[in-house]
Amino acid sequence: MDLQIGQIVLSKMGRDKNRFFIIFDITDDGYVYLVDGKLRKIKKPKKKKIKHIAPTRFVSEEIKEKILKKKLTDAEVAKVIEEFENRKE
Repeated sequence: MDLQIGQIVLSKMGRDKNRFFIIFDITDDGYVYLVDGKLRKIKKPKKKKIKHIAPTRFVSEEIKEKILKKKLTDAEVAKVIEEFENRKE
């Protein structure tokens, strides 16, 4: 499955294991930058190897557009992740 900006992923490794993040950016060298709006804010995204994340099928088109337009807030990121977690249960 191809990764996309705005996609929700689950961290599989590290201190943030089992936390959900949104892909903020994708690099060419096998890394993604992740944000969750709480611990990992837009100003300081988490750099993580692609092999250390588990992608979900959920991509927020609204978040994707806002990332590309650089008009995204941490509160919006946190809200989308929270809604996703609540829907999954």
